[in-house]
Parts: sequence; structure tokens; C-alpha cells
Amino acid sequence: MSQSPSPALPGELTPATIHPDRWRAALPPDAWPDGFPETGEVWRRDVFAVAESWRAGQASPRQLLSAALMWGYGPIGYGPWRTARSLEGDPDGKRLAYALEGLRAPAPDEDGLRTAYQRLRDPKESRLPRLGPAVFTKLLYFAGYRRDAGGRQPLILDSVVSRRLPAEAGVKRPSGWVPEEWLAYLAWAADQAQRRGIEPDEVEMALFHDR
Repeated sequence: MSQSPSPALPGELTPATIHPDRWRAALPPDAWPDGFPETGEVWRRDVFAVAESWRAGQASPRQLLSAALMWGYGPIGYGPWRTARSLEGDPDGKRLAYALEGLRAPAPDEDGLRTAYQRLRDPKESRLPRLGPAVFTKLLYFAGYRRDAGGRQPLILDSVVSRRLPAEAGVKRPSGWVPEEWLAYLAWAADQAQRRGIEPDEVEMALFHDR
């Protein structure tokens, strides 16, 4: 009897676990991604599916943010509340659309990545409540990552990853990173991935799981 293919991406150890009922109760109906799993387990592939729908114009930026944060917060109790606060800061999704517009390209370049990061960081542009770099880099990762494309790819940078990075990765502080720190980390991860013949996000996963 053949086994069904694993939903895990290379390097992904486990899914995020969520409480769907809590998230359903907290999020506005328009922000719930169509077809998003409600089994209590969310894999990265599930969020990437929402990102693909967003690029095709079939999902909204608010739905993509919700998917990324459900995966990112997982079972953390304040996750639904914080996500709802972020969504309240952009009720029509225009700030998110503006921040992410450069990531719709088949292969976002360095300028597009820098612009998206800076827009989400700047309160005069697209910054949203409760959405700091450790959280919005999850959104950038899912919106902009292009598997099998090689080179510099958007990756998650949070406190766990940052404290396990070597000095040569260019991240100089434990939080609140400026765009150039994030881009330096992306360049370092791309180099590590090329040397090992793996995807850049496998480098991030290895750092997060301390492998």
C-alpha cells in the first residue's frame, strides 16, 4: 500500500498546532482564508497555498496575513487577539497591499525585499499594530519566497533565529532589526544553502530547531 506524500517541506519537523475555534471567533469573517485547514494542524505548505491564491488575485492580503500569523503564533493564547488588532489597523487591506506589491513578481529582487520590509516597519507607510519584524518577516517569507529559484530569498527572522546566527550573518541586535540587517541575513543564508545544496529556508529551519 503506497503512502501519501508528507505535507512537510524539507527541513520542516512538525506542523503548527492551532485552536481553530478560537481563531474563528477572533478574526473578521473576511480575513479567514478560503479552504484553510481546521484540523488543528497547519503546515508551511498550507500558508504557501494562500500566498499562491493571493498572487493570483483570489485571496486578499488580509487573508494572507491571517494565514501567516495562525501558523506563526500557533497555540499561543494571545495570537488570535494580536492578529485581530493588526487587522483592525488595516480594515480594507490597502496598507498590506501597498507593502507587498513588490513581492508579486516571479522572483522578487533585493530592492523589492527591502521596500516591503521598510514599508511594514514604517508607521507612515504600512506598519500595523502588534506587527513587528519578528512577526512580519513571516508574512514576507510566505508572500515572497520562490522555491527552487535559488539566491536571496525572504526568510523569517525572530529572536530564536537571531540569537543562533553567527556574527558574519550581519544581524547586530536581538530585535527591531533594520532592513540592512535582514538583507545581510538573507545573503548569508543564501550562501549557506548554496554550499549545502539545500533551500534557504532549510537554513532558517535548522537555526530555529538548533540543528
